[in-house]
Amino acid sequence: MFPGAAEYDVDVAVADSEVERLLSVTPADVDAAPELTFARNVFVPLTTACRYTCTYCTYYDVPGEASLLSPEEVRERCRVGADAGCTEALFTFGDKPDDRYTAIHEQLAEWGYDSIVDYHERACEIALEEGLLPHSNPGDLTEAEFRRLRDVNASMGVMLETTADVDAHAGGRRKSPGQRLNTIRAAGEARVPFTTGILVGIGEDWRDRAESLLAIRELHERYGHVQEVIVQPVVPNERSDFDAPSTETMRRVTAMARAALPSEVSVQSPPNLAPVRDLLDCGVDDLGGVSPVTDDYINPDYAWPALDELRAVADHGGVPLYERLPTHERYLSAEYRHEAFEESRAAAGDWLHGQIPTALANSGVHGERFRGVARRDGPLSP
Repeated sequence: MFPGAAEYDVDVAVADSEVERLLSVTPADVDAAPELTFARNVFVPLTTACRYTCTYCTYYDVPGEASLLSPEEVRERCRVGADAGCTEALFTFGDKPDDRYTAIHEQLAEWGYDSIVDYHERACEIALEEGLLPHSNPGDLTEAEFRRLRDVNASMGVMLETTADVDAHAGGRRKSPGQRLNTIRAAGEARVPFTTGILVGIGEDWRDRAESLLAIRELHERYGHVQEVIVQPVVPNERSDFDAPSTETMRRVTAMARAALPSEVSVQSPPNLAPVRDLLDCGVDDLGGVSPVTDDYINPDYAWPALDELRAVADHGGVPLYERLPTHERYLSAEYRHEAFEESRAAAGDWLHGQIPTALANSGVHGERFRGVARRDGPLSP
């Protein structure tokens, strides 16, 4: 039983035999992917208020210093992103602010919103109005909240990080693995195309990494909703005294991820944080969201690579590079998949909700851009 699992009634079981199998995996045991994909996005850091105080995180701000983007600021960022050819608005923010962020709550009330979830929904509508597909990382949500927000999100996500009880999550505002597993389960119940991942180097050991990957696999096998798993190294910053994991460590854990996960689930390596060139033979097939217009607000000291650098990474691996939408292809309806797509990989049932099908079918320039990227007949250049 993972820490916090009983509290959230999360029945995720990991077999010891599977853990042992993963612990023996090396890069030589997996194949390199035949292609690389990425999404072109604009970061929209909705608020830096967060109920957690993880020791490695530079994103959150303390009460009195936390920011909250106004609707006008959200619109301007999205407009700039759409003008730059982006398809994704990446909404990032700290987990639901509690009562200690009184200024945030007062500002939301002044704007007519009862909660950050209410405001988040409106922010996503603004992104859609400006010609972007929202992908949100809103922290822990209930199934009801996912069902509400899926109508304005092409996909969503939250990092599991680890199933271990690590000191990096210590304190009165600790992050519970059980709570995160419950969130991933809730997204599956709500049929939301979902991104999750593990964070490498925050005090977990190799067995913890194997168990975390297998827990993700079990939830995906139950619901079919995990589109990609990020294998992200912790990076040094002003709050963190963790050393970045070695390339050897990242190679091994990335290979473990590829061996653990079903073939349809992408293994993502963030190109501004990880030694991606050294990981291509370990099963990486996705580079995540990369922004031509905004910083990585979660890791501001680590700049995004330019598109030419992504091409160089793909060339290094001898594979083609394709732009994708925030919703991975297997969750799109058939009319939006490219000609070479294998129908056997398609996810069963409907995964696009609310305003998202309308945005994809729009006859205007934004809809044409979405469809061009989805079908791989749109230009990769900015």
